Amino acid sequence: MRVFLDCEFTKLSAAAKLISLALVAEDGREFYVELLDAWKEEDCSDFVKEIVLPQLWGGGNAQPITGARTALLDFLASFDEVLEIVTDAPQYDWELFCELAYDDGKWPRNVRNYPSDATTLDASSDGDPLPHHALLDARIIASMFTKSNPGKGLP
Repeated sequence: MRVFLDCEFTKLSAAAKLISLALVAEDGREFYVELLDAWKEEDCSDFVKEIVLPQLWGGGNAQPITGARTALLDFLASFDEVLEIVTDAPQYDWELFCELAYDDGKWPRNVRNYPSDATTLDASSDGDPLPHHALLDARIIASMFTKSNPGKGLP
């Protein structure tokens, strides 16, 4: 099963730190988390401060890294089939996903250990820009590849 990944992070550099991560599965299941203790505002680019941070939802979505990892691993383990992670930014999103998904040197048993690059797949898109919110972006990316996933309403 394909699972579409999107992340928001502090800046476009090798020093990027994860702010939020979202997954949207072909069957419509979703996962979204915001990290509380993985980054600081001073780590962020001006773009992230102006566009990404104001869109964070907080509340129950915001967790420390340990809670976010547990929630992610529980979500991934809820699938019986092998998961193919698809992202439009493997050089950032995949690396940040791996940092959260690895637990004590172990990889989730049902997750393929390499991503699919969405930019190399056949997608349909109306060309609208992504809003730079991990869950909303992951929903849009998923909808480009799955006809049965019209997206869900905002919380």
